[in-house]
Amino acid sequence: MSEETTVLPPMPEHPPKTSSRRKRPFIGGLAVGLVIGGLAVGGVMAVLNDSGPGEAAVASSSPSPESTTKGPQEIAGPAPEEVFNEAPTAQDFTLTLKTTSKQCFGSAGCNIVVQPDLSYGGLLPLNPGKSYSITYEVLGADDGAVIQTMELSDQTSLTFRDTVVSTSGKGVRLTAKVTDVQAQG
Repeated sequence: MSEETTVLPPMPEHPPKTSSRRKRPFIGGLAVGLVIGGLAVGGVMAVLNDSGPGEAAVASSSPSPESTTKGPQEIAGPAPEEVFNEAPTAQDFTLTLKTTSKQCFGSAGCNIVVQPDLSYGGLLPLNPGKSYSITYEVLGADDGAVIQTMELSDQTSLTFRDTVVSTSGKGVRLTAKVTDVQAQG
C-alpha cells in the first residue's frame, strides 16, 4: 500500500493581520465619539438658549436615557424678555437726503425738493409700541438751516413733509443731521 503523506507549509510565527480587525476599533471609536460629541453640542446649545443674562448655566454630565434616543431636549422655561431702546438719541440715527425735484435757473440758483432717508443704527431695537418725533436740520440752503420734524412709528413707518430749499447754484450739496429725538407713547 502506498502511503500518502501531506506536507503542510510552515506556519508563520504570528497570525496574519486582517483589515477587519483594524477597522472595528476605529469605527466603534468614531461612532462613540460622534454620539458623545452630538450630545455635548446639543447640551451646550440648550444651555445657551435657555440661560438668560445673569443666570448660571448648568449642564448635566450624564445624558438622560431619553436624550440618546430622541436628540437634545428643550428645557421648559419662560421666554426671554425682549429689550428695547426706550430712549434713542440723535446719534442712533443717520439721515441722508433724497432729491425728488431740482429746477435750476442759470446764475440765479436752484430750487430743490428733498425727502429724508432715515436709518437707525442703535444696538437695541426700537420699541414697536412707541412712536418717535425726530427733529433734523437740512444744511446748505441759501437762507441757512431748515429745521423739520418727522414721526417714526411701528419701527418702520415714517411720516414727513418734503423740504423745499433754494441754493446758489447746481453744485451745492445739501446735507442733513438729526438734532433731537423724543419718544411718545
